[in-house]
Parts: sequence; structure tokens; C-alpha cells
Amino acid sequence: MPMDAARPEEAAAVPEETTEETASGTTRPTHPQRGRSTQHPQHAQRATAPSRSSQRSSRAGRSRASRHPHDDAPDTAAAFARLCELPHGPERDALREELVRAWLPMAERLAGRFRNRGESLDDLRQVAALGLVKAVDRYDPERGNAFESYAVPTVTGEIKRHFRDHMWTLHVPRRVQDLRNRVRFACQDLSQTVSGRAPTIAEIAERAGMSEEDAATGLEALDSFTALSLDAELPGSDDGYALRDTLGGPDPALDVVVDREAVKPRLAALPERERAILYMRFFGDMTQSRIAEHLGISQMHVSRLISRCCGRLRDEITRDLTRHPARPHPAASGEITRDAA
Repeated sequence: MPMDAARPEEAAAVPEETTEETASGTTRPTHPQRGRSTQHPQHAQRATAPSRSSQRSSRAGRSRASRHPHDDAPDTAAAFARLCELPHGPERDALREELVRAWLPMAERLAGRFRNRGESLDDLRQVAALGLVKAVDRYDPERGNAFESYAVPTVTGEIKRHFRDHMWTLHVPRRVQDLRNRVRFACQDLSQTVSGRAPTIAEIAERAGMSEEDAATGLEALDSFTALSLDAELPGSDDGYALRDTLGGPDPALDVVVDREAVKPRLAALPERERAILYMRFFGDMTQSRIAEHLGISQMHVSRLISRCCGRLRDEITRDLTRHPARPHPAASGEITRDAA
């Protein structure tokens, strides 16, 4: 057999000489890399097989690292697939509890992000655990997403819902709560750019993308999350002066305002002596004997005049109530009080 009649396999293994164009426009030959083995394709495939498997394993490792960025993220894909296939029963409940325990560190870590906001960390962990249970029950592995991508927003949303529904001292509508959060974030951003003064409502509205009216509503809601205790001392007071000390008490005169207004025109219609007797008796705290001595009449006469005047006033008010029954008057059912007179 001639020497130049090489086997087809060997001829295919020898690279051909090619040319390439240089920067000046000329061509020059390019030779295959020296020292490269021209072994049989089957041997070359065997030689590269281990490197490909190592590449696949490294890619799988990177995929697992991207899917589980935290050290406490367990690999529970097979367990979730099995959970979906199991019927309701003790075995499924045990597997479900095992999954919850496996992902509980992640829920506790998410709860730690909301510490120092007026709620104890233990309560936040309980709320996060509740959100984790909901995530385990609702997760569908057939959608192709990792459990973390579904569980993290579920647990975070449960914690935020807890703050929205249970941490406000006063009940605030959901829309106002959202305005408060947007205004709070806008104020935080503006505090880094505006120095020496507080941001204006116009600046907050422009930063948050809302109207000035909504910005003002959000600013009012900033102080509505917690209420000040009535026993709290006022700033700058060293004598224990509390907020409750600034509150007023009930005014007893308010109970007889209607009586005063109803009796006033009837009193003006009485004779001058009867008006003077009623004034001295009910406003001057004078006894009937002193009134009689002051007017030069008997005490019995003063008593009859007082009774007659009070009866007259009562009858006139009763007639008015008969004409207008929709508005009863307290003075019609009893004697004329001292304040009313």
C-alpha cells in the first residue's frame, strides 16, 4: 500500500493549512497549533469525556448555589413532589411538618428584618412561622419555581399584614396606610439630599408621585401608628405635669342650657316683683324669711308667690311641648331648678 494513501480516519485527523487576512490586507498561512496530538477521534472523545462530566457537575453546583443562596436552605424538591402525591393522612402530615421544620430558619431570618418596630421578636417569629405553613400548603412544584421564590414573599407579606392589622393603635384605612409608607420612604430619600430643613409637602409629593393632598394625608398618618399615653409627662415639665392634666372635665351648666333658654322668655313676662323673688330665691340663696323681710311681706306670701310663678312657667312650657311633641323638654316633668330659674 503506498505511503501517501493514508487511512480516511488519519486524513480527517490532520488539520489543513488555512490562510487569514492581516491588517494590511495581505494573506498569510496559518498552521495548526504545534504539539497538539492528532489521535483517533474515539480516543479524543474518551479523553474529553471526564472534562465534560466535571463541567456538568460544576454547572449543577452553580445552579444549586443560585437556587439556595443561604446556608440554611435545604434541598426539599423531592419532598415537595412527594407531598403533592400523598393523600391526606398521617404520612402526609408528618412530611408537611418535616418541611416546615426544615425551612423554619429562613422564616426566623425574615422575621428578624422587622425587629425594633414595636413588636417583640418572638411574636414576629410566630407570625413568620404561620406564613411559612401557608407557603408549604400552597406551593406547587409543578410550576418550576424554587420554593424560596414563593415562600419569601409569602412570609414577608404575612408579617406586613400583621403590622397593618394589629399594630396600629387607631384604625386607619388601607389607602392611608399605603400613603404613609410612600411618604415615609420619600422623606427618607429627601433627607439625604435636602440639608438644613425638612422637606416641603410639594417636594414629598413630587418624590412619591402623588398629589399634595395625599402627601399631607400621609404626613398626618405618620404619627398615627402609636398613640401617646395620657399618663405621659409633657416635654419640659419637671413637676410631673401629664397630658391628662390638660383635659377638661364635664361642665354641669351644660345640662341646663336647654332649660335656661326655654324659661328665659317666660321669666321676662312675669311681673317685676315675682322676678325679683325668683332671683333672690334661686340665685341669691336667700331664704323665704329673708325675702319676706326684704320686701316687707309675710313668709307665707312669699311661698305662695314662688309656687304660683313656678306653676305658671311649667304650664306654659307644657303647652309648648303639646304644640311641638317631637322635642320633649325636661323641665315639663319636674320642678323648675335653681339653675333654670
